[in-house]
Amino acid sequence: MNKAQLVEAIADKLGGRQNAADAVDAVLDAVVRAVVAGDRVSVTGFGSFEKVDRPARYARNPQTGERVRVKKTSVPRFRAGQGFKDLVSGSKKLPKGGEVAVKKAPKGSLTGGAAIKKAAAKKAVAKKAAAKKAAPAKKAAAKKTTAKKVTAKKTTAKKAAPAKKAAAAKKATAAKKTTAKKATAKKTAPAKKATAKKAPAKKATARKTTAKKTTARKR
Repeated sequence: MNKAQLVEAIADKLGGRQNAADAVDAVLDAVVRAVVAGDRVSVTGFGSFEKVDRPARYARNPQTGERVRVKKTSVPRFRAGQGFKDLVSGSKKLPKGGEVAVKKAPKGSLTGGAAIKKAAAKKAVAKKAAAKKAAPAKKAAAKKTTAKKVTAKKTTAKKAAPAKKAAAAKKATAAKKTTAKKATAKKTAPAKKATAKKAPAKKATARKTTAKKTTARKR
C-alpha cells in the first residue's frame, strides 16, 4: 500500500479524498518534524518513532570486502507497539468490518517527550531571567520608598520641633509666673500680720486718752 492507496482507504471515514489526503499529510509532517527535532512520538497500540544516533565506525564493503570508515550519523527508528505485534503475530484477531484495529489511546498516553520538555525548560529559563532583571528594579524602588519615608519623617520632626519648643517656653513662663506669685504672697503675709498686731496698740492709746479726759473733768 502506497500513500495514494492509504488515502483511498480512509477517504470514506474522513468525508472525502481531499480531507483524507490532508489528514495523512498533516500526521506524517508532524511525525517527521518531531523526530528530526529529537522528540519521540509514541502512539499507544501502534508504536513509536524516534531518532537514533550512530557513532562513527568501520564497516566492510560487501562487494570488495574493503574496510570502509562510516561517519557519525542519525537515523529514524520505528518500534512497533505490543498491540501491533500481537495482531501481526496472530496472537490476537484482527477486528472485522469498520472496527479500528488500533485502540484509542487513553487520556495522557500520548507523550510529547523532548519537544515539550525543551519548551518548558526554555520558559523556565526565560522566567528566571526576567525575575533576575526585575530584582534590581524592585530593590531600587524599595530604596526610593524608604528614602522618601525617612525624608518625610525628618521634615515632620523639623516642623514639630518649633511647636514643641514654643509649648515648652509657655510652660516655663507659666511656671515662673506661679513661682513669682508664691514669692510675693510669702513676702506680703508677714507685713499683714504686723499691721494686724499694731491695731490693738492703737485701741489701747485711744482708751488711755479717753480715761485722761474723764479724770480731768472730775477735777
